[in-house]
Amino acid sequence: MAYVDGFILPVPEANMDAYKKEARRAGKVWMKHGALMYWECAADDVPKGKSTDFYRSVKCKEGETVVFAFAVYKNRKHRDAVMKKVMADPDMKYDPAKMPFDGSRMFWGGFKPFIELTSEE
Repeated sequence: MAYVDGFILPVPEANMDAYKKEARRAGKVWMKHGALMYWECAADDVPKGKSTDFYRSVKCKEGETVVFAFAVYKNRKHRDAVMKKVMADPDMKYDPAKMPFDGSRMFWGGFKPFIELTSEE
C-alpha cells in the first residue's frame, strides 16, 4: 500500500508567485528521486473553525494563506529511500532567510493510508 508525506505551511499571499517557483523546483527534486506524485495546493474553501483549523495550525497572520502539499510513494521503505536522496540533493539547500514563507511554522509528517479509492475514468 502507498505511503504519503503531508506538509502544511503558511505563505504570505504577496509571496505566492515566489513560493510557486520554489515549490515547482522542490517538486521536481522529489519526482527525480522517485516520488510517484507531488502536489502543492493553496487554501480555497477552508473554513475557520471555532476551536481549531488549518489557519491556527500554522499561526496564520493577516495576508497569509495556507498551503497543503503532499508526496506519494510506493510504501514506507520507498519513501525513506526517496527522502534520503531528496534531503541530500544540492537543489534542496535553502537559505531560510530567503524563503518566501516562514518555515518555523510549517509542519509535516508521514502517513500510512488505510483506504485508497480511485476513479476509473
